[in-house]
Amino acid sequence: MKQLWCAVSLLAGSLLWSTTALAQTPPPVSAAPDTSVLLQQMEQASLNLNYEFAYINVSRVGIESLRYRHAVINHQSYVQLLQMDGPRREVIQRGNEISYFEPGLDPFSLPGDHIIDALPSLVFADFKQLSANYDFIAVGRARVADQMCEVVRVVSRDGTRYSYVAWLDMDTKLPLRIDLLDHDGETLEQFRVTSFAVDEGVRTVMQGLQKANLPPVLSVPQGDKVSLAWQPEWLPAGMKLVAQNRREIPALSKTVESRLYSDGLFSFTINVTPADKNSVTQILRTGRRTVQTEVRDNSEITVVGELPPATAKHIADSVNLGSQQ
Repeated sequence: MKQLWCAVSLLAGSLLWSTTALAQTPPPVSAAPDTSVLLQQMEQASLNLNYEFAYINVSRVGIESLRYRHAVINHQSYVQLLQMDGPRREVIQRGNEISYFEPGLDPFSLPGDHIIDALPSLVFADFKQLSANYDFIAVGRARVADQMCEVVRVVSRDGTRYSYVAWLDMDTKLPLRIDLLDHDGETLEQFRVTSFAVDEGVRTVMQGLQKANLPPVLSVPQGDKVSLAWQPEWLPAGMKLVAQNRREIPALSKTVESRLYSDGLFSFTINVTPADKNSVTQILRTGRRTVQTEVRDNSEITVVGELPPATAKHIADSVNLGSQQ
């Protein structure tokens, strides 16, 4: 099973791209908050305030305890993500360079505008873009980390994706809790802040990163432009093609053709390879990620991504193999 997931990670990972917010006076209890504005304020607060989170990530694989520091110095973002338990794992962001420090591995840096999987992807979403295909629903108010929060639910209109519930601090608009829910309302993942600070002290602590000796940025090769004969005939509303490529995977002894799609909140890849004696139709799911494999017309079609199983199967079934048939 681990070998299968490693192969899947390789397939999906080859395509993945990787004004201070004003404190608002809480509206009267009877007033209905503008949920779109609240979510945009969350995004701006997360990008522009100087703050520190102590938080936990809860998922089907366990509980992680982490610390996240963010500061803006000379109009540039500085971020430190630190795993608090077990071996020291640290990620540093300085501007558009993100450096990774893991036990047993040489440190390296990659280009990027935020640390992937540090905070939920909802935090960095473009809500104006999402508003075409998602509803933002005010749920009420609740208390998290000893702070009163506005609670907002984010739901796709066509019902083909998971939903989010976000608890936003009423003063700073920072996210203090975010739950990812499946169609039955069951929590798949939870981001929960246990304590936080918003002050200039965080900025002072982070200033040392300005002159820190970080590993050089690795060059990411640009894939050749390719034309693929196959395509899906059905996609969830708002999903757009982000990238596509064809490559050899030595570990699998196969040529793999891939397309990456995203709606700005969730993403997935479709991978098509020649079928062999080990190819079987199957579905695997771990938390938010689903792997749906279908064998058809001497081809193995695999959908990998942040999708409910029924949606992943619908996409796989819709793939028209074109001249590969």
